Amino acid sequence: MSGLKQKSINGLIWSAVERFAVQGVQFLVMLIMARLLTPDDYGLLGMAAVFIALSYSLVDSGFSQALIRKQNRTEVDNSTVFYFNIVVGVIVYIVCFSIATLIADFYEKEELSPIIRSLCLVTIINSFAVVQRAQLTILIDFKSQAKASLISAIISGCIGIYLAYSGYGVWSLVWQQLIAAIINTSVLWLYSKWRPNLLFSWVSFRELFSFGSKLMISGLLDTIYKEIYPIIIGKLFNASSLGHYTRAKHFSEFPSSNLTGIIQRVTYPVLCEIQDEENRLREVYRRFLKMSAYVIFPLMICLSAVSIPFIKVAIGDQWLFCAKLLQIICFAMMWYPIHAINLNLLQVKGRSDLFLKLEIVKKIISIIVIVFTVPYGLVVMCYGQIVNSLIALIINTHYTGKLIGLGFMNQVKDLLPTIVLSMVMFVFVIYLQELIVSDIMKLLVGGGSGVLFFLGISILFGFKEIEDISSVLLKKK
Repeated sequence: MSGLKQKSINGLIWSAVERFAVQGVQFLVMLIMARLLTPDDYGLLGMAAVFIALSYSLVDSGFSQALIRKQNRTEVDNSTVFYFNIVVGVIVYIVCFSIATLIADFYEKEELSPIIRSLCLVTIINSFAVVQRAQLTILIDFKSQAKASLISAIISGCIGIYLAYSGYGVWSLVWQQLIAAIINTSVLWLYSKWRPNLLFSWVSFRELFSFGSKLMISGLLDTIYKEIYPIIIGKLFNASSLGHYTRAKHFSEFPSSNLTGIIQRVTYPVLCEIQDEENRLREVYRRFLKMSAYVIFPLMICLSAVSIPFIKVAIGDQWLFCAKLLQIICFAMMWYPIHAINLNLLQVKGRSDLFLKLEIVKKIISIIVIVFTVPYGLVVMCYGQIVNSLIALIINTHYTGKLIGLGFMNQVKDLLPTIVLSMVMFVFVIYLQELIVSDIMKLLVGGGSGVLFFLGISILFGFKEIEDISSVLLKKK
């Protein structure tokens, strides 16, 4: 097996372990805490989390991606990025601390100010680990990152549950995030061999910033778009509605965003190594694309089909409105891995300028969709996310077609069998649930039968994705 292939497999497996083991722990913790807390508690956290997400987009500044892409990176580059991120982290925290009262006034929630000021400390804490994480990613060492994330998730989760049980309300969620950030950063420092030197170069800074700044702006635009929904919901509706929405988004992100994260982290350094071999790049790219869709599409569509019994069994009837939102959001989130691979290609090719242009166009369209859907309520806003995701797919594939000859129609052709089979499975699971009374049995029988149905039909029709995925697993073994 080639070195690149072996590293790809190792990276995929350990990145998957990190994402799903960690998210599995966080998922279990969330189920327990959701029964101890209220939608209002999660709504308050959702209001504050908007600004944490924006802060972290500024802290990274795209420098980690610039470091990973640069083939001849030096110690000066690493240290320059390290010190710059810390300075930005401190500045961002000061800004957030200063405007916390204004944010609380905006939402008309006085208790929000101390929550924001406390949560924003995560920005400074995370800034100390940006380069450590980049160094491990360059080595495709996701094993160490998996350990760091898992340790922090377990310890912070246990503390969060204890605090929620003790009646700390939303502050149990705040402390959970702060403790997770501290432990994760500490363990990454323990596993990473890299340590900063007293070096800083403006030449290095300008070189990395020329590439990374465009990614920073793109990331900031993407974060603003993702968080604009919580901002609007929190302002125009109420904390309870935002709590239902954030839980629905969280459940949909468990398979979707986690797989997207795995794919982005592994495909980026792997594709960077073959960025100048166009034919090989195109073939590897297509295989990543098809395997990703084969795994994520049926998972998301099956989750949509069993959303009502899942929510009722997992966190109770008080969250039933969350189930309705989850059923819709799954169809928007299922496309995220495909978006991620397309955008990764632009970074691999060093076209962060095109990356930025695409993000600007997509966000303008996103705002238009929001403006048209918000008057009709939260449910219609979620349907708008599906429309927006499909439009974004067309836009994202435009330059993929120009750069490696694999545009929208070619990608749809590759993914169409998986899309059709997933939708047939959706109808099958919905119909099957009508024959069952118990919510637990609807969830178990409906979900299990849906997965078996999808696998059985794909084996019957000889889907090549099964062979590719089996090849990866068997060769690793």
